[in-house]
Amino acid sequence: MAAPWGNALNGPWGLTRPSGPDAPRGRGGSGRADWQHRGMRHDRVQPGPGQESVWDYPRPPRIDEARERIRVVHGGVVVADSRSALRVLETSHPPTYYLPPGDVDWSLLARTAISTWCEWKGAATYWTVQVGDRVAVDAAWSYEDPVPAFEAIRSHLAFHPAKVDECWVGDERATAQPGGFYGGWITSHVVGPFKGGPGTAGW
Repeated sequence: MAAPWGNALNGPWGLTRPSGPDAPRGRGGSGRADWQHRGMRHDRVQPGPGQESVWDYPRPPRIDEARERIRVVHGGVVVADSRSALRVLETSHPPTYYLPPGDVDWSLLARTAISTWCEWKGAATYWTVQVGDRVAVDAAWSYEDPVPAFEAIRSHLAFHPAKVDECWVGDERATAQPGGFYGGWITSHVVGPFKGGPGTAGW
């Protein structure tokens, strides 16, 4: 999932290292989603060199190690900066990045009362980001006690790119997944179409 809520699907998955630009395979999925046989109506964009199609991501989702430096900036201040981030990949969603707790400036975060449940990952905790008078409510989430299959992202922080000022993947500024509901990061390295916009609920 690209956000801490989702549909009820179960299966084994885990941490893998990227093996190439086109949907690296790992535990928890074949690497290529069987979207051709699900009655989904969309025009899959063919990935170019160095790109990944979100329709080659698996379902259930998989965790990969991010290759790039991942940064989150709000109010002109670096909130998180990591070269050890993980990304969660799921069919039709751009990657969601989870940054290790040691790479986050916790003085800028405050836990909120919001909690949601993902049948794949467990209970999610939400965090507000505040830099001076720049307040982003519930702009980040974490899994403090994830299900065993998602132990790799325990206490890591994911940031919603539509709520904070800047999210960076390497030297490229990411944009938010459509719709505002999910928290995927879109860059030139991934192609869609992406779930989140009107008419995509069944994707």
